[in-house]
Amino acid sequence: MTEYVINVNEVEDLQMTSGIVELEQIFTRAKSTVIQGGTVVLTRKYADGRSEVFDELTTEADLEEYRQTVFKYL
Repeated sequence: MTEYVINVNEVEDLQMTSGIVELEQIFTRAKSTVIQGGTVVLTRKYADGRSEVFDELTTEADLEEYRQTVFKYL
């Protein structure tokens, strides 16, 4: 099964800089993964180098809900 990893630190940076094009590209790739039966994994990377998975999205509805949250204040 395919996985697409989204680093939420990157998403947060793009939200602050209004990187709408880059965010759309991330969500397009994520949607493609979900449509093909894969999983979108949300991770957070820390300064000490460790990475922590905190959510997995497997449906288009879940991905769209996350997308709406990300774009809510842009």
